[in-house]
Amino acid sequence: MQGSVVVVKFGGHAMVDADLQRAFAQDVVELWQAGLRPVVVHGGGPQINAMLDRLGLETRFAAGLRVTTPETMEVVRMVLTGRVQRELVGHINAHGPFAVGMTGEDAHTMTAVRRAAWVDDRPVDIGLVGDIVAVNPGTVRALLEQGHIPVVSPVARGEDGQVYNVNADLAASALAVALDAERLVMLTDVEGLYADWPHSTEVIEHLTADALDELLPGLASGMLPKMEGCLRAVRGGVRKAHVLDGRVRHAVLSGVLGETSPGTTVVPDEVAERDGAAGRAEAVQRDESAEHDEHDECAV
Repeated sequence: MQGSVVVVKFGGHAMVDADLQRAFAQDVVELWQAGLRPVVVHGGGPQINAMLDRLGLETRFAAGLRVTTPETMEVVRMVLTGRVQRELVGHINAHGPFAVGMTGEDAHTMTAVRRAAWVDDRPVDIGLVGDIVAVNPGTVRALLEQGHIPVVSPVARGEDGQVYNVNADLAASALAVALDAERLVMLTDVEGLYADWPHSTEVIEHLTADALDELLPGLASGMLPKMEGCLRAVRGGVRKAHVLDGRVRHAVLSGVLGETSPGTTVVPDEVAERDGAAGRAEAVQRDESAEHDEHDECAV
């Protein structure tokens, strides 16, 4: 994986826990020191909620996405780029001059259109929420080539000049595809994708894109954007997508560099088929080898 791009979406409880923030920053720097090229895309839900409450503005969600009025959009931009990004850049740069903050607006890195949403098969207006339709990764690539760690806020501008609030999971997915990333890592507040939530906490450790596609319509709204992002990523060329528990210290290192990844791993269908074929070939080879050994013993 030397020189490979790893896009990490930072969010959930880890964002409001100073100890976990520092552990995450250390993980990102260690990935860089190991020869990988990490890119961080961050959310900011808890901080945005707190600021909206302070200002007396309503917080609403629909289809797993924040309903974003023009007033809410002002708060989103202010909190993401003025507070959350700066804190994260500061934690990473405590280890050296690595991190550089930017937004999807900068250099037209991300272009968005207004996102449609449905609840119970009915369209709902979620306001200034955007879906990424184009990514120009040139600025991010330039930062990586200069040895920096880009820290990206998920705010994007549309061709109509409107600024949109983009779900961080989907922004990370789009950026991972554009950068031809080796891995996409999603940090969340659960252990992974549960097989039968809320009746069971058994985690699905491994699944293919097609299998995830079948599960997607029945997922809880909070997990929906993360798994949709994983699906888009692996179908767009990313080799693996991981959903990890961000409440666990150093989850990123374990997920990316460990022999077995905790949480849930999503792979393209062709990778699963290739691995299956390789496994069958290995089994046949073992059987043939065992048969050959038996013949040798008989000869002796």
